[in-house]
Amino acid sequence: MLDRDGFRPNVGIILLNQKNQVFWGKRIRTHSWQFPQGGIDRGESPEQAMFRELHEEIGLMPEHVRIVARTRDWLRYEVPERYIRRDARGHYKGQKQIWFLLQLMGQDHNLNLRATNHPEFDAWRWNDYWVPLDVVVEFKRGVYEMALRELARYLPRNDHRNRYLRSGMRTRDPEHGGQDGAGGMTAPGMELPPGATFEPNPQGRAQPSSAAKGKHAS
Repeated sequence: MLDRDGFRPNVGIILLNQKNQVFWGKRIRTHSWQFPQGGIDRGESPEQAMFRELHEEIGLMPEHVRIVARTRDWLRYEVPERYIRRDARGHYKGQKQIWFLLQLMGQDHNLNLRATNHPEFDAWRWNDYWVPLDVVVEFKRGVYEMALRELARYLPRNDHRNRYLRSGMRTRDPEHGGQDGAGGMTAPGMELPPGATFEPNPQGRAQPSSAAKGKHAS
């Protein structure tokens, strides 16, 4: 479902833990990391799509989270042609997104990357709030920055890691990793950053199909 300009309606999810760190997932069988996101189906509201994607991609139910805020308007990014399926070139341009900021009310063990037979991620970790800007694929960086900046005002101000939000300033050096606004070192380009977690399979369930979701460069 595309709009007249060739953008597919989409939702993005910034999930916070109790330390105001954000969920960061590694796309299955790739080296790229991103926030959960996915398309809005015909007849769905952005909130309905968000809850569906939340379960499909990381296994959480509505009772596991609290909606803190959402972006006011659509945020758009264009997808480079090399990432677009051949049959979609010429009419598909990119994504327009509503972003949600969620607070995890459940526990880490509620996260399940294999909630469906078509997993989106094969590893995950918690990151400091601004770190994703230094490691996300270039064409998504502008939208990530707009979403993080707009939603940052809703983060608790009593957390010392977010003291830099008061002035709207942060320092980073994308080329060398640099320092995030909370004083932590970032390390772009790592295949599996320290602290990353591969999804366990404690119940010994059979591994699901490895087929990826049929999405346009989501």
